[in-house]
Amino acid sequence: MVKKFFAILAILSITLFAQEQKVDKFEIKDIFGKTTTIIGKKNGLEIPSAKGKIVLIEFWGTHCPPCMFSISHYIELNKKYKDKIAMFAVEVQATPKEQLIDFVKSKGINYNIYTQQDNSDFVKYVAIRAKWSGAIPFLIILDETGSVIDIKTGMVPKEYIEKLIEYLEKNKTKQKRDTNSTKADSNSTK
Repeated sequence: MVKKFFAILAILSITLFAQEQKVDKFEIKDIFGKTTTIIGKKNGLEIPSAKGKIVLIEFWGTHCPPCMFSISHYIELNKKYKDKIAMFAVEVQATPKEQLIDFVKSKGINYNIYTQQDNSDFVKYVAIRAKWSGAIPFLIILDETGSVIDIKTGMVPKEYIEKLIEYLEKNKTKQKRDTNSTKADSNSTK
């Protein structure tokens, strides 16, 4: 009986340890079949392909007027800040993929488009963590480390996003300078 108890206890502790070590990792696929790895972390998301970039993740729909209006803003922002931002847009109104591909091409969308149907686990994960109620557009902004900086429901003015990008970039540059000067100071005292 005692051996059985310890065996059960060992199995439970191994199971609990494995659950604690569980990593929320997703391989999301865009409408053209390109896969992106996204890993959940305590205060945001790690996206290796967007390392060092500010990330915009929007849940949107092709039948949503504010979403339609925002497309031109995101196209412009993606052109202007192409080396500084990564844009991921998940269509959540169940537009058939072939129609969505035609839509993306007709609008000249220059950022990554995903469907909820192909990436439902990721959408559920974000919905739970960000407390998304289903309202669109829904925007999550991550800094260059993958930490959530802001979450917005409804159309977000282009100017707001642009100021936030510039602020984060300026802050990143300042942090690099401060880090480099600290290293230089510590090297000169040796």
